Amino acid sequence: MRLSHPSVEDGPHMWRLAGATGMDVNSPYAYTLWCRDFAKSSVVAKDADGRLAAYVTGYVRPDDPDTYFLWQVAVDSAYRGQRLARRMLDFIGDRITERGMTHLEATVTPDNAASRALFASFARDRGVEAVWSPLFGAEHFPAGGDAPHEPEDLVRIGPFGPRPSQERD
Repeated sequence: MRLSHPSVEDGPHMWRLAGATGMDVNSPYAYTLWCRDFAKSSVVAKDADGRLAAYVTGYVRPDDPDTYFLWQVAVDSAYRGQRLARRMLDFIGDRITERGMTHLEATVTPDNAASRALFASFARDRGVEAVWSPLFGAEHFPAGGDAPHEPEDLVRIGPFGPRPSQERD
């Protein structure tokens, strides 16, 4: 698997993958625009044939430039169980700490055990706290579709310093 920042050509593939994984799907235009404007704060994983296997999108919060907000993590079902989400999260974590950011935030629905475990292990392995708090209730999302949108809890991870394996005596 090769990890890199996305290009605009990855946008349509990210849109398809979001739909295939059951995530909240935005327009194809949004994914392509994301790959242009937020490529340096996102990552894609491609297999040996160049096929998109996974992605992470995120951005630096405009009102808090020390904080990276992770927006979406998607892994194709054919590539699950290979720790791709964690590898991409580490890729992003390394980039944001190199840029001097001290925190990573994400939102997770209360029943998403896999994402909660991912963020907990990331924080633990970096030797920092993961603090959970309610952020958006169901009332913040418009009614419609098959089911109402679940609430979203915020996880704030940090403050970051050098990774334990990178510290020197």
